Amino acid sequence: MESGMIKMIDPIKGFGFIITEEEDEVYFNLQDIHPKYRGQNFREGDRVGFDLKREIKGDRAVNIRHL
Repeated sequence: MESGMIKMIDPIKGFGFIITEEEDEVYFNLQDIHPKYRGQNFREGDRVGFDLKREIKGDRAVNIRHL
């Protein structure tokens, strides 16, 4: 499991970015939030844990959860 902080989240457009511990920026879609945590509010600055999914366009955060 990776960890980081939500840099930006746009609930209207349904996506955001996480800054990892290594200072990398990782894209996520709101549908990538772990089902257990989907009813919770995620805000910029929140510490989160996630898994990385390798895709052609780059890494993507999935199974996102609060830490």
